[in-house]
Amino acid sequence: MGRLFVALGDSFTEGVGDWDPRLPNGVRGWADRVAKQLSKADPTWRYANLAIRSRRLGRIMDEQIDTALALNPDLISFYAGGNDILELRQDMDRFLDRYELAVDRLARSGAQVLLFTGFDIPVHPALVRFKHRNWKFNDRVRDLAFKYPNTVTLIDYWAWDIYRDPRMWDIDKLHMNRAGHRYMAIRILEILGAKHQLRFEPLEETERMGTVELLRRDIEWMRQWVLPMFGRRLRGITLGDSLQPRWETPIYPAQGMKKQFRRRQRAATELLK
Repeated sequence: MGRLFVALGDSFTEGVGDWDPRLPNGVRGWADRVAKQLSKADPTWRYANLAIRSRRLGRIMDEQIDTALALNPDLISFYAGGNDILELRQDMDRFLDRYELAVDRLARSGAQVLLFTGFDIPVHPALVRFKHRNWKFNDRVRDLAFKYPNTVTLIDYWAWDIYRDPRMWDIDKLHMNRAGHRYMAIRILEILGAKHQLRFEPLEETERMGTVELLRRDIEWMRQWVLPMFGRRLRGITLGDSLQPRWETPIYPAQGMKKQFRRRQRAATELLK
């Protein structure tokens, strides 16, 4: 049957920012790219992606971990916590203890587990406390990688300076764009020692802006992205409430991911007739 890669988490792993209407939930992302390259080297690789945007740690533990472990994967990627860190009220010690419980379960499964630090995204001074939470989260992730040296592989995203370039980010400044996801896939494949055919294309020239224009952009960003995000949190709704996992049932990426999605869409249409 071949080996199996299962991706768990939130928007980072779902692929938000790398938009593609030809794929489930309208995104592609680094995990799809990694799966595709693994399957090019070995067509027996299978792939499942259970990640859904806006998911917090609790729901990821409840909805994704048991499902993933039941599939008996060989490789698991686990990124969770970004949405918890952005909670207005958050007990970080309790959250990090729950995160460690999740990692303990995955690490003891026998699979190779990829853990990620969170990038130190430049933020408005009003949001600095969230950066401090991210630093604390990263320290725990590194501790867990040290705790399980034989099963956990650390993807130290925080340390990659290229992500300080705004051209690696989508318009919301919180999610990687296509370039960011592609670079992430390349680095993960390199860390895994996997053969791949991906190339990182040079970034386009950055637009020069004066102080007034930069200030206007920041205000517009707060209005369009940050305030609505916290508004949704206060109302108890998320962008992922109506979504399903992109690849809940394992697929063979070597058979064409877009082709398999089209087939799935046709089958759903037939059921509605």
